Amino acid sequence: MSTHETACCIVGGGPAGAMLALLLARQDVPVTLLESHLNFDRDFRGDTLHPSVMEILDSIGLAERLLSLRHAKIDRLSIQTPEESLQLIDLRRLMTPYPYITLIPQVDFLDFITAEAKRYPHFQLQMGANVQELVKKNGHVRGVRYRTVNGDWHEVRAQLTIGADGRFSRLRRLAKLKPQTSQPPMDMLWFRLPRQPDDPVDAGATLRIGQGRLLVLQNRYAHWQIGYAILKDSYSHVRAAGLEALQRSVSELVPWTHDRVDQLSNWQDIAVLSVGADRLSQWYQAGLLLIGDAAHVMSPVGGVGINYAIHDAVVAANILARPLRSRAVQERHLADIQRQREWPTRVIQTFQAQIQQRLIAPALRGSASFRLPLSMRLVPRIPLLRTLPAALIAFGPKRVRVEA
Repeated sequence: MSTHETACCIVGGGPAGAMLALLLARQDVPVTLLESHLNFDRDFRGDTLHPSVMEILDSIGLAERLLSLRHAKIDRLSIQTPEESLQLIDLRRLMTPYPYITLIPQVDFLDFITAEAKRYPHFQLQMGANVQELVKKNGHVRGVRYRTVNGDWHEVRAQLTIGADGRFSRLRRLAKLKPQTSQPPMDMLWFRLPRQPDDPVDAGATLRIGQGRLLVLQNRYAHWQIGYAILKDSYSHVRAAGLEALQRSVSELVPWTHDRVDQLSNWQDIAVLSVGADRLSQWYQAGLLLIGDAAHVMSPVGGVGINYAIHDAVVAANILARPLRSRAVQERHLADIQRQREWPTRVIQTFQAQIQQRLIAPALRGSASFRLPLSMRLVPRIPLLRTLPAALIAFGPKRVRVEA
């Protein structure tokens, strides 16, 4: 077994892990990033960068370079039902250089961030590194052991190990950290339909609700990526109803797709996301810290998951860079990261739960008397209410900034 030593070993090359590795490498901290796959290209991963993340990238000189890549922008979010339509969020009103949500495929974002990190001599990236074990000494985590695709074993010894390996975190299981869980009322079906030049320009900024159905479109240049909500654990019933029923439902919610829904021709074209939400009561042990979805799985409501993962990474880099350089990381540093990031996570998860209970669950139950909640219908009419949800989606309860 080969052995490698580093100051910080990050497991998981998603947005949280890649961003943290970049921020630490910029501050001369030796960091090794382990990613279990051979590339970053996976379907239907979160790819909505909110204004807060664009401001973070701007502060380290990367925002404009990222925007030179192919992307789309959303600056308003609306809800449409058969009876009414209202504009719920208008990001154009916010005081920021980036008053919009940037849509960029996550594979492009991760390739961009890791390419930037490779410019720094203290950064190492190992793809195809499937972590199997924690290395422990005297009750402290001191690194990990992983296998490569050809079966070779390797060991990384580190002053601090960080788990950024997502909602199915292996490090969380290895450390026996138990989350507090909740069950959102829906699951999501993700699939694609072709995009045509005469499709409505703002179609990707509207949530469509009708007769027990709910979907949202996202602009992916050559195609629309569609998130179709279904009641929790009801996929078997949806599939039993047949693909034609799903096609008909989509064309009724979005009439201008009627000429292409038949291209959704196979259930294998549909990805099923079992929506969950949880949060660890403690994000760390001696020598180990969890961030992003490994510490708190987010509902897809608001598309905030990738942004909160990056916020975790920024706060972690702000707190850890100096003690990592001086080999003086203590549990109080890890506790401080959780203290700063836990309450914003609680706030947004509470907000998501309210949207799920008051809007999504009644909409999917298909009540004949369903109407948008009064609080939502008041939003366009009251200036303060127009600003608050936009600011919460854009920045979270508190702006996060790179300190170094």
